[in-house]
Amino acid sequence: MQYVAVDIGASSGRMVLGEIKNGILEMKEISRFANGFTNVGGTCYWDLDHLLDQILQGLEQVKSVGYDQCTLGIDTWAVDYVLLDDKGKRLRESISYRDGRTKNTIEKVAQLRSKKEIYQKTGIQFQPFNTIYQLFEDSKNELSKTNQILMIPDYLGYCLTGVAVTEETNGSTTQLLNIHNHQFDDELLEMISVKKEQFARLVEPGTLLGQLKKEWFPSYDLPNVQVITVASHDTASAIVGTPGFGENWAYLSSGTWSLLGIENEVPIINDQAFYKNYTNEWGVFKTIRFLKNIMGLWLIQEVRRNLPKNYTFPQFVEEAKKVKAFKQFVNFNHERFLNPDNMVEEIQNYCRETNQEVPLTPGELANCIYNNLAIIYAIAIDELEMITGKKIEQLHIVGGGSNNEWLNQITADLSGRTVFAGPSEATAIGNLIMQMIATGEVSDLETARKLVRHSFRIQTYHPNHVDRIAILNQYKEVVYDDYTSSATSL
Repeated sequence: MQYVAVDIGASSGRMVLGEIKNGILEMKEISRFANGFTNVGGTCYWDLDHLLDQILQGLEQVKSVGYDQCTLGIDTWAVDYVLLDDKGKRLRESISYRDGRTKNTIEKVAQLRSKKEIYQKTGIQFQPFNTIYQLFEDSKNELSKTNQILMIPDYLGYCLTGVAVTEETNGSTTQLLNIHNHQFDDELLEMISVKKEQFARLVEPGTLLGQLKKEWFPSYDLPNVQVITVASHDTASAIVGTPGFGENWAYLSSGTWSLLGIENEVPIINDQAFYKNYTNEWGVFKTIRFLKNIMGLWLIQEVRRNLPKNYTFPQFVEEAKKVKAFKQFVNFNHERFLNPDNMVEEIQNYCRETNQEVPLTPGELANCIYNNLAIIYAIAIDELEMITGKKIEQLHIVGGGSNNEWLNQITADLSGRTVFAGPSEATAIGNLIMQMIATGEVSDLETARKLVRHSFRIQTYHPNHVDRIAILNQYKEVVYDDYTSSATSL
């Protein structure tokens, strides 16, 4: 059986062909394409027609290399959605979570329902771009004309099959699902002028969605495709593809965003989790992804974009190594770093405002970013132990950030835990694995993770001796007042 993973992030997408041969999961990239939002009249929109076209082109390539039949799963980023009319047409283009329209919406909503009440219902952390706040800011006229609200991966699946669902792992990021009864919460929906029937039915990862309607796309030469609803939130797929084992491990899905947490059987909804802004996102097979959302490599991506010289990411690492460590302490979880006009200037302004040495060179900027990300990771792991009462001895770093050996070593040093890095394509792997479980080729999640450990190279980093406590305390002295209240990431 051949499986195709469509894995679309906020800046790029890829299609990967996977199959099991001689007990090894083999993967081949079929296509890679750009993604991004466009600012039109002051509003940031996604180009979903472009993404659909890229999926269809990728399927053409699958057929061109000799596969007339395959399954397909789609994962993307979370929280964003499409409004459809009663004919299944978009009422407008999908607005990006990085748009500034919800900057102050959490405070508006908190006047109607307290943050603690919302957290107790949903278990989801407060971020200004959560779907609940986006819908709150939507035109009531548009919402009254809306027949269906679909999350981005569910919309793309709907375009291919005509079947509309709300996949649970992505649906939970809306902050509209009641974590206790596993349904959309009536009171929260009423508060934002949305009806439950405007959302498609909830389904679990691994649900067979439907056959690709080839007749809808006569200009493409397509294979026969069974679309499977996988863990459609890319982080949920990444955790499926994380080769953790035993009890005492945490994960860090490291890419544009950093998602650090544990896989749990039950939600953790208490004062500590609330005040530290931890989230309980739904995972596969009724698990809970209890995690902290942390700003990620978006920071260095934006620094690269803002610099006049086009540095590669390995060059940033080499330049950062030449600079003395821990010269700045920056709260990159602050929303000011979510989508500034110029990331270089924003970092420099933060340092001026906090009376710290201002990073000027590419190496100084990169050093500042990598050092502070490692610090924030280390603090989050300590918080996880405190909140959950579980001992964390291993950190599995997956995603593109797992290739940054220097950041991996700093993270091991400051966290005091052994770091296992890889695979870098964990999201696509997790996407493929859920398809394989749905078809019965792989029996369960534990077997799947053994397959990942057997199929891909995992690099180990043991912590070196550093005065981690002094470094973390110094960070907290500079920025900790707003560390827990800041809302970032996806």
